Amino acid sequence: MPAAKKPGNAKPKKFNGEVYYPAEDVLARANLRDWEKTARRADKDFVGFWEQEATQLEWFKPWKKTLDDGKAPFYKWFVGGKLNIVHNCIERHLETPRKNKLALIWESEDGKQDRSFSFHALNREVSRMASIIHALGVKKGDRVTIYMGRIPEIIFAMLACAKIGAVHSVVFGGFSVPALRGRVQDSESKLVITCDGGYQNGKLIELKRITDEAVAQCPGVENVLVVRRTGHAVPFQPGRDHWYHEMLESPVAKDRFPTQPMDAEDPLFILYTSGSTGRPKAILHTHGGYMVGTYTTLKYVFDIKDEDRYWCAADPGWITGHSYIVYGPLLNGATSFLYEGGPTFPNPGRWWQLIERYGITILYTAPTAVRGLMRFGEDWPEQYDLSSLRLLGSVGEPINPEAWRWYYRVIGKGKTPIMDTWWQTETGMFMITPTPVVPLKPGSGTRPFFGQRAEILDETGKPVKDGDEGYLVLTRPWPSMLRTIYGDAELYKRQYWSKYPGKYMTGDSARRDEDGYYWIIGRVDDVINVSGHRLGTAEIESALITHPAVAESAAIGLPHEVKGQAVHCFVLLKPEHSASEQLAEELRQHVATVIGGIARPEEVAFVDKLPKTRSGKIMRRVLKARAQGLPEGDLSTLED
Repeated sequence: MPAAKKPGNAKPKKFNGEVYYPAEDVLARANLRDWEKTARRADKDFVGFWEQEATQLEWFKPWKKTLDDGKAPFYKWFVGGKLNIVHNCIERHLETPRKNKLALIWESEDGKQDRSFSFHALNREVSRMASIIHALGVKKGDRVTIYMGRIPEIIFAMLACAKIGAVHSVVFGGFSVPALRGRVQDSESKLVITCDGGYQNGKLIELKRITDEAVAQCPGVENVLVVRRTGHAVPFQPGRDHWYHEMLESPVAKDRFPTQPMDAEDPLFILYTSGSTGRPKAILHTHGGYMVGTYTTLKYVFDIKDEDRYWCAADPGWITGHSYIVYGPLLNGATSFLYEGGPTFPNPGRWWQLIERYGITILYTAPTAVRGLMRFGEDWPEQYDLSSLRLLGSVGEPINPEAWRWYYRVIGKGKTPIMDTWWQTETGMFMITPTPVVPLKPGSGTRPFFGQRAEILDETGKPVKDGDEGYLVLTRPWPSMLRTIYGDAELYKRQYWSKYPGKYMTGDSARRDEDGYYWIIGRVDDVINVSGHRLGTAEIESALITHPAVAESAAIGLPHEVKGQAVHCFVLLKPEHSASEQLAEELRQHVATVIGGIARPEEVAFVDKLPKTRSGKIMRRVLKARAQGLPEGDLSTLED
């Protein structure tokens, strides 16, 4: 496979390194063909850019001021505007030919059930859910915790809350009792929406029983609404618990329910992120700015077209699911696919089977899923017709170049651009990302999205030279930025705005190359300092995965009396390889060869599993704490 293909435009800009230029057919069909022109316009007037994008959506009352930065870092967008994000997600499409277009397609983990909803049908389902929630005493401003499996009703519940002006707090349907309890208590939710159970890799997850244990110590919870998914027997508390299917048959369920006008700065949802210590932080997003940010970024980055069948393979319980399963696709009038299960159950061909069956055109997933599927080789995807795919995407952590190339070559057949996106729960939308017409470099998220600016700073706040690593900061506000940490404005200022006043501290380290492309190294605490040399964990892990025996890896830095820190690696081998000291030494030398002697691991340990969050991020801090016998901090997001 050639490192660079000739671009379709007549006078291409020359980029350095391994570059994949967009093919002529990609350039020809792209909604936005001139990235540079749009980027220059947005950079010159970023407020004007977002104002123009906001006019593409419907407002009950126009805003008076696009950006109010008078009380920074408590920025406000579209001040005085009235809207409801659900009106733009659903109701405005009902006046167009999209009314009968499929909005959502769902398939169960076992493949025995599938359901689909047009925009018209989705409007009915959301109205019914909203009227039921309202009948249970929920009103504008109230918090509602949603703890469910990956089924259509989780989307109905989120949209129903937004429709009536309630603030939803989605908790991933697999969290433990303490994790759920803490989030319900912190948000002061009066209603919890759950399922009797869910399925994960063929196993029954007792969602209702977990909910019961959690809310037993949450006196503020007045009602629990239960969606029937598995049909197995669950405990029921009369007066508090309500079957959703029974309430659907009652007079309170209405096919039409009024949508509450909201101020642009009214809260839409809170979503918890875990830190290394203490309790998780509740990130707060609002109706107006979040709507404009998610609509705009999905439209341009994934080049959404009416005929697309778009699949974001995340969970609605994470920010990726909020922004790019629920809100972003619906705002763009897209057909979105939701799958209940994971990538390798009952076999490693499951995802490829679904792409073939439903004609998926866009697949957006995490590097950990790509690496996990790489372990099983090319035979599984080769069994299925993946020719419907026109775009691929990556999210969650930096994708190592080896996984990028496999994804591009095996899944995209060397024709499908990969949208490698960097963003956070806090940002709400893509921040550093290509569009389909941008030349790509494996492992780089390319450049900031239109209107955004990023800098890489040293400890003192000075910009580093291109090629050097430093702290990644964002220097301009954006519409979908978090407004605060719910209930703790001081922590919000301290966490994100104190290190470099006036600049948003991402917590990630990065470098920028001579072409202006950004390379995310990892979290700041994922940088290893060996004898004064800063080594990114992602760089070491990328080196390891180029060895034919390695499926996945994690690198951490541990104290060393001479070097300050030494590199320690944890390696998951491919099935056909076995652990041995000889192989460990081979891997140590391999890293030294790929990166340099300074990166040679002190130790390589072979493991059967790596600690990951349920969204697929490797929890390196857990490995560091365990190796040193230290407290492991908040483990509520740990997969196992």
